Amino acid sequence: MLLELNNIFKWVNSGNRRIFLLKDINIQVEEGEFISIMGPSGSGKTTLLNVIGMLDNFDEGEYNFLEEPIQSLKEKHRINLYKKYIGFVFQAYHLMDELTVYENIEMPLLFKKYSSSERKALVGDMLDRFNIVGKKDLFPTQLSGGQQQLVGIARALISSPKLILADEPTGNLNSKQGEEIMELFKQLNEEGVTIIQVTHSEKNAAYGSRTINLLDGRMIKD
Repeated sequence: MLLELNNIFKWVNSGNRRIFLLKDINIQVEEGEFISIMGPSGSGKTTLLNVIGMLDNFDEGEYNFLEEPIQSLKEKHRINLYKKYIGFVFQAYHLMDELTVYENIEMPLLFKKYSSSERKALVGDMLDRFNIVGKKDLFPTQLSGGQQQLVGIARALISSPKLILADEPTGNLNSKQGEEIMELFKQLNEEGVTIIQVTHSEKNAAYGSRTINLLDGRMIKD
């Protein structure tokens, strides 16, 4: 079992009432799954992804990641787990504008004990894999949306995560670019990477082997 969420609640207080962002979420994810999370805007999709990705805390329930109880870990330990096992791909790319493509992709390796020659080899592999060798010295603003998203995925993949979390990964792309990104996820999944994506698109959701539907912070069917 890669991860399991048991009775997860997350809320914000507004005046004297609680507004629930997530209500009683129960999910089990095995290694190698490809899961799509769907639901209307405001249904809690991104919040759920952020809880799974340890970017957001929750108020009640249990979250086990590789048998580690996330709610009882010290923050430093949690950050280490995140850095070691999770790659995030965002709709808005979240690249560093002041860094080149090469430096953006290399970024996650700087937190780990890689030698500069190891980093160079790993970044080189990613540039090859995504056919962006010619772009390595450019800055994000000099790239198309599709190319920026490829750089974002390369950066998420470089430290060989077990789990990729993707929040509307094709939201800013044209349909051809979007399809290329989804085919890439499918290939990664076939290589054993677990993928959980948030999507509005039925077509993108169909790449997954299972869909979790949310409404008002609750799971309506899985």
